[in-house]
Amino acid sequence: MIPLAKPPWTALGRELESCVRKAIFDFSLFDEKVEKIALALSGGKDSLGLLFLLHAIRGRGFPNFQLYAIHVGGEFSCGAGISEEFLQTICRELDVPFISCLSTQKREDLECYRCSRERRKLIFDAAKNMGATTIAFGHHRDDSAQTLLMNLFHKGEFAANLPKVPMHDYGITIIRPLIYVAEKDLREFAKQYGFARITCQCPVGQNSKRKVVDQIMSDIEAHFPNLRGNLAKAGLIFGSDKALKK
Repeated sequence: MIPLAKPPWTALGRELESCVRKAIFDFSLFDEKVEKIALALSGGKDSLGLLFLLHAIRGRGFPNFQLYAIHVGGEFSCGAGISEEFLQTICRELDVPFISCLSTQKREDLECYRCSRERRKLIFDAAKNMGATTIAFGHHRDDSAQTLLMNLFHKGEFAANLPKVPMHDYGITIIRPLIYVAEKDLREFAKQYGFARITCQCPVGQNSKRKVVDQIMSDIEAHFPNLRGNLAKAGLIFGSDKALKK
């Protein structure tokens, strides 16, 4: 049975939709005339959760925009190891066009930064081919907290994920509607609606510095339980915005 999450929501579903609506309003993630939005769909809980939530709010206080799902597959690629057929079926049930792209990454030279850049370019190009200049990514609150610490540790820079980033060189804008949503809530949402799947199976990603930072945060949370939320909040209030500068 194909899992679909849509209203009427559980209490958690209502909370997550409220968080998405608040992020869209607080950060002007798209304007009232938006017609097309592309979504980077890996098949994990984050991107599928965002797909269901954006689909649910179309025409309900927002324009009835066309939503496109863009999936990057390949021999090695970040994602949940979900078959394209499974994702295509979900998108078909939601009447969301599904666009498939192919990564060229091979095991012998697999590296996160190079892979990420290729994936983004594939997604940007596919979105522009559909006439969509706004692309939604499923980065949540905890991703932002991780990014903040990684930038601090690596570069001495206090910078988290920004909710909205115009990519001037590509002519598109990245938005992050899940910026207020905790990963644990997305995980529970996925379990409630039956779309919880294995997370990223990339052999490199499982040993990444991001994983190390996540474990550090888990260790600190034993003493400071609100760590992730506070870091993400500090990133939004005090974090560098140099990514907004052309």
